[in-house]
Amino acid sequence: MSTSGPLDPRLARQGRFLLAAAAALSTAGLLAYSQTHAFGWDEGYHLLAAQLIRAGKAPYLNFCFPQTPVAAYWNAGWMSLFGEHWRVVHAASALCAAAATLLAAGFVLRRMPDSSWRTAGAISTAVLIIANTTVVQFATTGQPYGLCLLLIVAAFICATAAVHRTAPLLAAAAGAFAGAAAASSLLTASVVPVLLVWMILCNQAGGRLAKAGWFAAGVLVSWAPVIWLFVQGPRQVFFNVVEYMLLYRRAEWPGATRHDLEVVFSLFESPQGLALGFLGAAGFFWGARRPNALRWRHELRLCFCLVTALAVHVSLARPTFPQYYLFTVPFLAIAACAGLYGLSSRLGGRPLWTVIAVAAVICGGLAKRLYDEARNDFFWRDMEAVARQVEAVTPRSASLLASEEHIYFLTRRPPPPGMEVEDSHGIPAPPADAALLHLVSRDQLRKQMEAGMFDTVEVCEEDPDRVHELGLEQIYARHAVILPCYIYWERAGSAKGRAANGPALHR
Repeated sequence: MSTSGPLDPRLARQGRFLLAAAAALSTAGLLAYSQTHAFGWDEGYHLLAAQLIRAGKAPYLNFCFPQTPVAAYWNAGWMSLFGEHWRVVHAASALCAAAATLLAAGFVLRRMPDSSWRTAGAISTAVLIIANTTVVQFATTGQPYGLCLLLIVAAFICATAAVHRTAPLLAAAAGAFAGAAAASSLLTASVVPVLLVWMILCNQAGGRLAKAGWFAAGVLVSWAPVIWLFVQGPRQVFFNVVEYMLLYRRAEWPGATRHDLEVVFSLFESPQGLALGFLGAAGFFWGARRPNALRWRHELRLCFCLVTALAVHVSLARPTFPQYYLFTVPFLAIAACAGLYGLSSRLGGRPLWTVIAVAAVICGGLAKRLYDEARNDFFWRDMEAVARQVEAVTPRSASLLASEEHIYFLTRRPPPPGMEVEDSHGIPAPPADAALLHLVSRDQLRKQMEAGMFDTVEVCEEDPDRVHELGLEQIYARHAVILPCYIYWERAGSAKGRAANGPALHR
């Protein structure tokens, strides 16, 4: 069999069938996980932002939202169609992650130089992406990870096709997808310049400058929501999108530098990450040396540039977190299939058994991690139990202060002004700026609690001593504990509080 050129039609049909079967199975698995175990402590304010948008409010102008806004509008759109529930947003995120995986696998199926390895390479790519623990855990939540994965892979595919087409529309599509990813999460912003420079350098048909212009136009169109909000409130938008990211992400985090270094070095402790990195490096090495596959070499070099740019960029997001590196996974997986091909060819392995071995190792690691997580972690069902307790003790007309934005979202109670993002309380700001930017300091928050402005207070904290330091037991007569969350209600000095004073509820 020829090792290059068009794939035999019968083998092509078999490859598409196997890839479709793998995609269906993995999509079902992602959807199931998204509805049962997917949970993120940071997804609360993303979901709350979408709910507030549904209520007619605008991010930045009406509430603090230190993110680019496209993902929030995306989530709000899904809620408009199917209801304001976390399950709706989780399902959309899982489908985006599955679609990104299918696009990357389909790219390998079309582009792998060795026709006998295309199906094996495509399935290996899919397994390396969709069975990656970090992708499963975070690309199925209400945060922008799933959507951004789909957008950056779509941008990559459009860019690699655009350099071989005279028409500039694919270049515009690449810019629109890459720009929309950055407008959903600035963690993906480095994709935009990498694709633009690569397209200019590797263009094979049509005008380079014309395509660059169309690419830039696509980026501009995708940033229309940000531009529209900026026109209405330039100070608020600049603070949330630029100033907060540069100056205040490390607020109230004195050990952030050490944390960042620990995160970077922890990547070398992950068997999945090491395997993906090793195979990806092998793919970059062997793929770049194939003399008869110039296009494939250029595309692998693009993958290398994207992985490098994304890894450096998210490492400089102070503080950084392991899940930020999931944006490198699709491009590492594409290169890894080339690495698998090189290793298997030199060791005399067969494609089928290579795929089976890779799937067993990757899926085994995923199963172990998810099993450990299922025994120890906190899930949406637990947060819903906290929300039910809050609802049981808080009349609809009463005021609520929740440390977790999830509670406002679940109870459909509008947060008090300045309480939309819990992390924003550590930002120092003069009173005039604080009012404009919708910020409330921790000192102001404590004074409001002591003044009895809130009928119910909910706080989640793994360290009970830090909860006791707030002195809420002296302010409120009753409380319930649904670990690690505490709910306080009925003021200690009120007649109702004196009558109700008794043992706390523990669950």
